[in-house]
Amino acid sequence: MIALADVFRRFADDYLSQHGTSVLPSHQRAIADILACRTDALGGHLWRCNHCNTEVYSYHSCKNRSCPRCHKDQTERWIAARESELLACPYFHVTITVPAQLREVLRANQRDGYAALMKATAEAVIELARDRRHVGGTVGVMAVLHTWTQQLVYHPHVHCLVTGGGVSDDGRDWHPARDNFLIPTRPLAVLVRAKMRAALAKRRPDLVLPKADWRKPWVIHCTAWGDGAEAVLRYLARYVFRVAITEGRIVRLDDDGVTIRHKHRASRRWHTTRLNGHEFMRRFLQHVLPKGLHKVRYSGLWHHSRRDHAARARQPPIPPLQGEIVPRHQSLEPPATSSMCASSTPNRYVDHDPME
Repeated sequence: MIALADVFRRFADDYLSQHGTSVLPSHQRAIADILACRTDALGGHLWRCNHCNTEVYSYHSCKNRSCPRCHKDQTERWIAARESELLACPYFHVTITVPAQLREVLRANQRDGYAALMKATAEAVIELARDRRHVGGTVGVMAVLHTWTQQLVYHPHVHCLVTGGGVSDDGRDWHPARDNFLIPTRPLAVLVRAKMRAALAKRRPDLVLPKADWRKPWVIHCTAWGDGAEAVLRYLARYVFRVAITEGRIVRLDDDGVTIRHKHRASRRWHTTRLNGHEFMRRFLQHVLPKGLHKVRYSGLWHHSRRDHAARARQPPIPPLQGEIVPRHQSLEPPATSSMCASSTPNRYVDHDPME
């Protein structure tokens, strides 16, 4: 298997010399860490068998979050911690994609842009779900930032795990979502766009974008996952700790470039793409996040301020007495023109997205 460090050893020096001080500190750190990962540069531990005295030397890993060789154990610990926070309810997977016209702004202003994007996404989902026509309570939202396609193209979007129900403001009542329906996606697309525009204007008033860029539609997917919350967690874990490319997808390396394999979305067949060394470095490094930026955020019912409500919601319900009528939360039917989340077919609102 070709290691990412092998690619860096061949092309990183030329890339750094060509771009000089314009290379971001986070990119320089990622290159240095990946090159040193599991080498004598970081030292290691000597392991000795108590029975046969066989010795094995194990090098330390770099623990950089952009390194494809690290974080396996961290992933399992993260999944175990999140499983303890899950609620006994259905779940929905919501994906929100930034239109192409705004991506360069995010690329150039990652710290503020990504923070505004994740805040707008969570707030829009929570606000729309609180509407009595949909859920009527505060849902839990776990948002995970993702910035790449399998060809390493810049494609920022947010994956959200959303509870299929919410808690009332006083924390006493649980309002379940209706079967296979969470919120309509067309209003969600409009609301996310408006909140993103307001949040970015507040954080960066110096950024003035053409009004036409804010009229472009956002791409929204919403899929009901049922009670398979653990499956959703493992799906999201790939985005929490996975980097832009796994080493298994690097299939060829020579003095001129790199060949990577990727799965075509429509045909589900594997294809290969040839990139020169400089272009591979550029594509990979654009997905290295600024230091200290949180790519996973918890909102709504999963926010730390609502831990008491979430703990109460995790308690098993008291079974009804024989013959007792169990009250059920009723919500109004959504407008006939609204798109709805369905378990059989993912709900997708798309006007135009050149990256899809």
